[in-house]
Amino acid sequence: MEDILKRLDHLNRAAELGGGQARIDRQHEVGKLSARERIDLLLDDESFVELDKFVTHQCTDFGMENKKIPGDGVVTGYGRVDGRLVYVFAQDFTVFGGSLSGAYAKKICKIMDLAMSVGAPVIGLNDSGGARIQEGVVSLAGYADIFLRNTLASGVVPQISAILGPCAGGAVYSPAITDFIFMVDDTSYMFITGPEVVKTVTSEEVTKQELGGPKVHSETSGVSHFRCASEDECIAEIRTLLGFLPSNNADDAPLVPTSDPVDRRDEALKTLVPTDAQKPYDMSELIGHVLDDGFFLQVHEAFARNMLCGFGRLAGKTVGIVANQPSFLAGCLDINASVKAARFVRFCDAFNIPLVTLVDVPGFLPGVDQEYGGIIKHGAKLLYAFAEATVPKVTLITRKAYGGAYDVMASKHIRADINLAYPTAEIAVMGPDGAVNIVYRNELKNAADPVATKAEYVDKYRETFANPFKAAELGYIDAIIHPEDTRPRLIDALAMLENKRQDNPPRKHGNIPL
Repeated sequence: MEDILKRLDHLNRAAELGGGQARIDRQHEVGKLSARERIDLLLDDESFVELDKFVTHQCTDFGMENKKIPGDGVVTGYGRVDGRLVYVFAQDFTVFGGSLSGAYAKKICKIMDLAMSVGAPVIGLNDSGGARIQEGVVSLAGYADIFLRNTLASGVVPQISAILGPCAGGAVYSPAITDFIFMVDDTSYMFITGPEVVKTVTSEEVTKQELGGPKVHSETSGVSHFRCASEDECIAEIRTLLGFLPSNNADDAPLVPTSDPVDRRDEALKTLVPTDAQKPYDMSELIGHVLDDGFFLQVHEAFARNMLCGFGRLAGKTVGIVANQPSFLAGCLDINASVKAARFVRFCDAFNIPLVTLVDVPGFLPGVDQEYGGIIKHGAKLLYAFAEATVPKVTLITRKAYGGAYDVMASKHIRADINLAYPTAEIAVMGPDGAVNIVYRNELKNAADPVATKAEYVDKYRETFANPFKAAELGYIDAIIHPEDTRPRLIDALAMLENKRQDNPPRKHGNIPL
């Protein structure tokens, strides 16, 4: 018995040391934690239960039969975050550069299968050199096994990926299918083909960070949802995000008690939205005045800044916020903003998170680049997402809602449940100036004083359409509210909709315009 226990202790120490102390020290030298240190940071104290700790690869080529380390380069198991069950895998760069083998893939697949069967989130801490070349197609098959599970788990349990080192080649597709991707400055990067291949094929010289670093993916490509300054910050942010999410698509998000009164009126909102439709303002400031304790967790903060998406709470309950940002591109809808918001809306709908949409949109961004880039199909993604969503949907028009963008931004006509407006709201096919140029072009052409005549027609158009009263007469707006009452009115609407039941027509799935 003593010999068996010694063997067990030896295997435990070998697995926990991974590729050895020297390699762990090298991780620290470049600002990276070890796989086990990351798990310890992520999970509640003493809650981690490891699975498959002694698994090793089965490769016998290239002398690999003599290179076996218990765990084989990935630490897998389950634990708790704020007392709630989660499953986690952490790739260990100190073991074969974190490269994926068939056995390694099976470890990840096992915890994903368990997560699906019990309904708990999966968090992947990625730090890998890619496929293990010595295993050839076995390694590629392992990736595909993971991709399949990512796909089947989508919309069933939340999936979160943290990129904490390299993630290249086929390895990028697993994080890409997951719901949220976190990246860390200076140490993480993602790309399909590295700088060497790029230089060979296109003659372009680029560094790893320039090609696929956190700045690129958080600002330009939109691949990364959160950019963090350090691993500690990244893992803390993951814990924060999990606090807003349900464990699965049949559960509710956690209720977080707040001392912020549900009937709180905010006098600052009286003057936050300028009466001049041409003046910008910061929509995130309005959001901060409304949400519990002013806390708003932005998703894709640096990408498509003309659209705000993120999580907050109203009366302790999670809500998803989608809002135009008038201080950037006047809040226009463009390709990136449409895709950003569409994906966020679909996530919230999949996990039963009510949607609050704040509208101040002058229309779709015009231009050759937008048309050539497919603004028609990309804008249709947001329209499709809102129309398809069956969660409670409350919309507030703070100022402009022009043209097709009015329809797209969770209007009454695509099944928003409650549509509110400020008295400053302008709901029309287009702005007064442009409309007058078209409707009254003959009168302006023949006018003795075109400037004065146009001003007269603009005032007339504004009086007729550039206000919420016509839409309210038609029932397209349920109520025109005082801005200072925004928080209690939103909370009341969501409370009324709490037991909403709505189904889409029976079908295998729709065909979103990808």
